[in-house]
Amino acid sequence: MARTLENLLGDHVIRTNCEKVAVNTLCGKDRVIGIYFSAEWCPPCKGFTPKLVEFYKKVHQKEEGSKFEIVFVSWDKDDTTFTEYFKTMPWLALPFGNEKKGKLCKKFRVQGIPKLVLIDGETGQTITRDGYCHLMEDENGAEFPWRRKKFGDIIKGKLLKEGTEVDALEELKGKIVGLYFSAHWCPPCRVFTPELVRTYEKLKADGKKFEVIFVSSDRSEDSFTSFANSMPWLALPFGDPRSQMLKNLYEVEGIPMLVMIDEQGGVITMDGRLALNEDVDGQEFPWYPKPINELTEGGAIQLNESACLVLFVEPEDEEVDRARDLLLQPATEEYNKGEHRDLFFFISADDDICDSVRHFANLPDQTPLLTILDFPEQKVYISEEKNITTELVCSFVKDYLLGTLPAKSCRHNNH
Repeated sequence: MARTLENLLGDHVIRTNCEKVAVNTLCGKDRVIGIYFSAEWCPPCKGFTPKLVEFYKKVHQKEEGSKFEIVFVSWDKDDTTFTEYFKTMPWLALPFGNEKKGKLCKKFRVQGIPKLVLIDGETGQTITRDGYCHLMEDENGAEFPWRRKKFGDIIKGKLLKEGTEVDALEELKGKIVGLYFSAHWCPPCRVFTPELVRTYEKLKADGKKFEVIFVSSDRSEDSFTSFANSMPWLALPFGDPRSQMLKNLYEVEGIPMLVMIDEQGGVITMDGRLALNEDVDGQEFPWYPKPINELTEGGAIQLNESACLVLFVEPEDEEVDRARDLLLQPATEEYNKGEHRDLFFFISADDDICDSVRHFANLPDQTPLLTILDFPEQKVYISEEKNITTELVCSFVKDYLLGTLPAKSCRHNNH
């Protein structure tokens, strides 16, 4: 765990007096580390920080309080403002201007502040990325550190099936479940729903043990009922508190969203909508993620969210197969990191997508071309080698992870 946290925060963080604190001292059994993204210029932050200070002090008054620590990651515009703002906080901070800030923001998808992420100090796993909302709803911390509830514990109770109440656990036993977060007022939802219906009915006709639950964001019961009646699957009743609990559990920020759940209640993929759109016949159901994917229009979304290794090749099948063999070892190693994955691996052989990505990143027009595209950081990394081997790819990845690979600004940085 210490190595995981050091990869995120570096070797040390600081106190308000600039004393260094070794990051590995924050780790251990039953410990919780909060990563607090905030800034002095942000009004919601200035409203939330005193609440967080009060909560932090309350926790530290308890016997187990020393097992909770927070690290402030500043979005302030200069060192002076950071220093003054940090003085109002009783916890630690990432040194101002530290390069780890970008990696943290990318990993936890920080698009706005304040944001409070909680990490398990023993395993390094993310407990929640929405500590802000949890604390606002539970100011006394009765359920702190707000560990994720299990899907089965939340969903138990009654569901609607063709207007009749049924028992959730009985209906879902032994089945793959798709949680469909949607609403009638949402135009993309109205477009995607018929696609989901077609795939659902085909999978059921093929004998697949699959069920979908509509989790509504409708604003009136009439809209909910009208929309639910167009669906051949289960639904949570309108206004059911489990709806918000599921949205919190899976950190739903936009709809439509289809979360695929396995028979034991574990997440298969959070991107069921994208997977279904690219496999409407359900040939790869239930869409387990793969270490390597072809760069399609849908898959290109990942480029905007994470660093991605992309190997550009000619569109012939044998070239794609060879590329897959070359990438398999390093891609599998990255895939096995789970939530600590630093890179996603793609093969780009589609002419239209390939051309648009090359143009956007200002890449040379050659194949094969080995690249790492880090659009969130507005950087690209290009291998000059034309003879691509697995050993070369592994070395390229290793140098990137060590931070020794030379980068270029991508076209996005120039506009």
